[in-house]
Amino acid sequence: MAKIVVGLSGGVDSSVAAYLLKEQGHEVIGLFMRNWHDTTGTLEGDCPWYDDQVFAELVAKRLDIPFRFVDLSEEYRKRVVDYMFSEYEQGRTPNPDVLCNREIKFDVFLKEALKMGADFVATGHYCQKAEQTIDGKTVYSLLAGADKNKDQSYFLCQLTQEQLKYALFPIGHLQKPEVRQIAQEQKLATAKRKDSQGICFVGKVDLPVFLQQQIAAKQGNIHEILPSWRGYQNMPTDADVETLARPFSYTVRDGKKIGTHNGAHFYTIGQRKGLGIGGRKESLFIIATDVKDNVIYVGEGDNHPGLYRKALRILPQQIHWVNTTEYMEVGESRRYMVRIRYRQPLQAAQLIQRSDGLYILFDEPQRGIAAGQFAAWYDGERLAGSGVIEK
Repeated sequence: MAKIVVGLSGGVDSSVAAYLLKEQGHEVIGLFMRNWHDTTGTLEGDCPWYDDQVFAELVAKRLDIPFRFVDLSEEYRKRVVDYMFSEYEQGRTPNPDVLCNREIKFDVFLKEALKMGADFVATGHYCQKAEQTIDGKTVYSLLAGADKNKDQSYFLCQLTQEQLKYALFPIGHLQKPEVRQIAQEQKLATAKRKDSQGICFVGKVDLPVFLQQQIAAKQGNIHEILPSWRGYQNMPTDADVETLARPFSYTVRDGKKIGTHNGAHFYTIGQRKGLGIGGRKESLFIIATDVKDNVIYVGEGDNHPGLYRKALRILPQQIHWVNTTEYMEVGESRRYMVRIRYRQPLQAAQLIQRSDGLYILFDEPQRGIAAGQFAAWYDGERLAGSGVIEK
């Protein structure tokens, strides 16, 4: 049997993961990581780290497994939070949860576990791992979780072969209600605890307040772009993928000023809340942000053409293949199913490798494509690769 360190987060999923591994006869150690101290912008009552640690300790005690604590807040600040601030400052939309898994849980935390003599690290993610031998070498695959409503493979889309080698996902084959039932049967303290929300290890935050720790508020104008704008009308129906991947570019002369905001950095493509403009038949949505001139562009209605694009581009250095032997040669194209955000239904698309990057051409226009997000592509249940959207 193996020595396995479980990342006990204080939630029901990691608690049941630890229980299942112990039931299988493994030597299990619960390790709680504290990654964030600052409460600036955190909405009151949303699972402060102290409560998480208390619940994690209660579970370890109930399961009669050793409990350890590690403070990784310095690494988390440098690798995840500073990256977040930098991306928002450039008008991009980062996904800190993807970064947290790549940089913290399966890097810094994994190294801590290996120092403790662990053979594997386990988490409560709803995803699965498979392995096969190809030409005498073990190749690991990341698969979607059995519970399609909770599948978290997207959040792990940047993991490498070396990271997957040590990773275990004990609840990936279960449905969420089954996990809750096991926790109740075993009288685990986390059985009825709500799932955490918001930024990984920070919690649910008021994003503008949180970002104002490093990005100053600055009043700017909101301009509305009408669906009849010439740029939409002039888009060729047979445009090549490079043109289709280019975001629409607006100037203040293209629309009418309808309000003000406190900083373009604090908003993202597709957002409709927080604009403070009412009296419309349909909601206003952000279709573009210009952080240089501090202007937000909006369009009315969920079907506004400015919300949709057929393609996106990923820079060469941002392309990540879980199995590196699958990389595409320049000029090659393949069909995959793709998602650009967590829980988005998979979308059929063509991946086209060019010298200036990887283009993803969707069969249907996609809503709210934003630079900084991660696109992940799947071959059936298997997550094949991912990359940061450049534009």
